[in-house]
Amino acid sequence: MKKRILFVVGTRPEIIKTASVVQELKKDKSFRVGVCLSGQHISMVTQMLEDFNIKPDHDLKIMKDAQSLITIKKNLIPVLDEVYDNFKPDLVFVQGDTTTALIAALVAFYKKIKVAHIEAGLRTFDRNFPFPEEMNRILITRLTDLHFAPTRAARSNLVREGVSRRSIFVTGNTGIDSLKYIIDKEYDFIDKHLQKMQWDRKIILLTAHRRENFGKGLADVFKAAKKIASKYEDILVIYPVHPNPNVQKPANRLLSGAKNVLLLNNLHYRDLVKLMKVSHVILTDSGGIQEEAPSLGKPVLILRDKTERPEVVRAGCAKIVGTDGDVIIDNLEKLLFDENLYKKMSVPRDIFGKGIASKIIAKKVKAFLKG
Repeated sequence: MKKRILFVVGTRPEIIKTASVVQELKKDKSFRVGVCLSGQHISMVTQMLEDFNIKPDHDLKIMKDAQSLITIKKNLIPVLDEVYDNFKPDLVFVQGDTTTALIAALVAFYKKIKVAHIEAGLRTFDRNFPFPEEMNRILITRLTDLHFAPTRAARSNLVREGVSRRSIFVTGNTGIDSLKYIIDKEYDFIDKHLQKMQWDRKIILLTAHRRENFGKGLADVFKAAKKIASKYEDILVIYPVHPNPNVQKPANRLLSGAKNVLLLNNLHYRDLVKLMKVSHVILTDSGGIQEEAPSLGKPVLILRDKTERPEVVRAGCAKIVGTDGDVIIDNLEKLLFDENLYKKMSVPRDIFGKGIASKIIAKKVKAFLKG
């Protein structure tokens, strides 16, 4: 009888970082591999499924307007319970630190189903930063049977928390697998603005959406971006705006119509990868981009006070700048005009793996389920 493996995902980063593992495990005909969408994100996830040619087996569609974290949990638990009863998984895969991942792992634990966690062991050691992700991943660790840590540092975090060494495997980050999958294909831009772009200026790519930056934090970031863009004619700030209203409203209020600033709708992942490749500097509070940018040789300024990916800072590819406008502008100008600093930060590095994490994970899962 085929062993059944179910991936439960809800957001765009989860699709990006599980896609290669889904594809790899589907090659083994002794497994039945299913994909369940929670619906935590909708349009953003649909784009990812198209990019990686994945068809979900279950779409729970729990997304509601202005939903809270509590609402997501309330809506997701009963429908996941039903999916597990119908699919009867031997192993449930979760990725990262989302609310979907936490609830999927919790329901699996309640039903005595084994849990595998992709990107295990990331920590800032402050449960409120990022919120609620830091607490989510701590709790997921306690519910997990197979811990797939992207780096040795992540593995060390788990060991310090008492996780059995035999259940931890250092794999590299699956996001790099997906990045290389996209880079290896020739794509034209999908976004019409990017199709028409003349790439004759230095591009500052901005991505900002973290919950802990809502309010003053995001406003200060946007004001800094506007100031730097208006100061230099050879600069263009491009910002694909996250669909969350807490991001959309201040972005449109502070940046719409601003000189040398281009606001875009949320991009397909393959457009985002192409845009990263042509960017000069990346300003971001995204975890995934902190991993991807070093592989592309792009300096990163991290719009957060702490990062669960300290490897990128230690390697000299990124710097934490927070959301203080003066600090952001000062560090941007250094990267724009200090050639030695720019060269030092823009050397491509495989900090988070060489793109074979999915193969390592598949091998360990086969041994676990067939053993």
